[in-house]
Amino acid sequence: MRVKRGVAARAKHKKLLNQTKGMQHYRRRSYRLGKQGVIKALSYSYRDRRNRKRDLRALWITRINNASRELGMSYSQLIAGMKAKNIGVDRKILADLAVNNPEAFKKIVNTVKEK
Repeated sequence: MRVKRGVAARAKHKKLLNQTKGMQHYRRRSYRLGKQGVIKALSYSYRDRRNRKRDLRALWITRINNASRELGMSYSQLIAGMKAKNIGVDRKILADLAVNNPEAFKKIVNTVKEK
């Protein structure tokens, strides 16, 4: 007896077309183009989860550099001085301090400036 796949195929197509929410034109309506769109979207999301980390690190460095230059020290001098003084604060926290708590950031910079 042959197996009829109408119900299974319909469910498979419906599941994929639900993933194309937000896409336009035939990517939303057509199974074939929708499948291509979903594969592309998933590959972009995988790639950009890694790129987001890169972008955020660059943002943190820019914020730290701007805040430290206002206090008379460059970013590279600050990071080198922190390593020499064994101050183990990462860039994410430093950038947050520079934006939201300038007094604490100023204390760190002054600690690094001391000889």
